[in-house]
Amino acid sequence: MAENEVKQSTFKRLTNRYRLIVMNDHTYEEIITFKLTRLSVYVLSCLIFVLLVGLTTALISFTPLKFYIPGYGSQTERKELTNLKLKTDSLETYIKNREAYWDNVKNIISGKADLNLDTAIITIPNLEQSPE
Repeated sequence: MAENEVKQSTFKRLTNRYRLIVMNDHTYEEIITFKLTRLSVYVLSCLIFVLLVGLTTALISFTPLKFYIPGYGSQTERKELTNLKLKTDSLETYIKNREAYWDNVKNIISGKADLNLDTAIITIPNLEQSPE
């Protein structure tokens, strides 16, 4: 029963109405009046927080402000990096092929080459003789 009363009192505290009055300090004139609850203030503050985070994220990600983030880089730097990666890959391929070529040449010179020669006899027709 005490737990139920705690839940009701918490809910009651969240839904109690309060009045917020903005007054002119010199004339004591009411400028504006708000009727609020703790729950509405909580929901409104959460909504404002989510909107500010969303707007800030959108502002940074969809505008050139993202280039001021450390480590992001600029468009030209990204293009240069891509070109350098492509050149590096092609140079690595070229070096591997050249090393394989020179390894084959060394093996042939030293006699370690595993040459699979075709031993089938190739007959070349003699073109000088006419087939009669």
